[in-house]
Amino acid sequence: MSTRTQAKTSKFHALLQDQIRNEFSAEHQYIAIATWFDHADLPVLAKYFYKQAVEERNHAMMIAQYLMDQDSAVEMPGIEAATSKFANAKEPIALALAQEQTVTEQIVQLAKTAREEGDYQGEQFMQWFLKEQVEEVATMRKLLTVADRASSNLFDLENYVLREMSGPSDASGAPHTAGGAL
Repeated sequence: MSTRTQAKTSKFHALLQDQIRNEFSAEHQYIAIATWFDHADLPVLAKYFYKQAVEERNHAMMIAQYLMDQDSAVEMPGIEAATSKFANAKEPIALALAQEQTVTEQIVQLAKTAREEGDYQGEQFMQWFLKEQVEEVATMRKLLTVADRASSNLFDLENYVLREMSGPSDASGAPHTAGGAL
């Protein structure tokens, strides 16, 4: 068995390892949200959040690929429990927004740490994630606003998601995903 891959000891690389867990936890939370919508017979919202779950998985695997490219060992950590019970359709969307805001703070901290440590490759790697988080937070904020406006008319909410949020995603410039993007 090869012992060439050593764990890097920089704070940035340690935070990347933590971020893998954070991204898989976000994936798990999106699956819980998607299944809640699926069970509530809201297939468009369910499909959207299933897709978001895959996106979070891919983010974790992008980080894993970066660590491997840097000849650093990758640790696959356990994940946090997901919230799966909601009182109404607005609650899971509000949770998704809060989750994206938290992930944004984590990504900003990663970029800041890479810069502070003089890890210019790490800083460059984080640029795509910073851009992605602006889009993710804005999208969830809009979805929550529309959920507020739709109130109990969930067909309007589903129609909005189908009309405005179901197009192809633009992953141009995205880092490579270990094992390939799903």
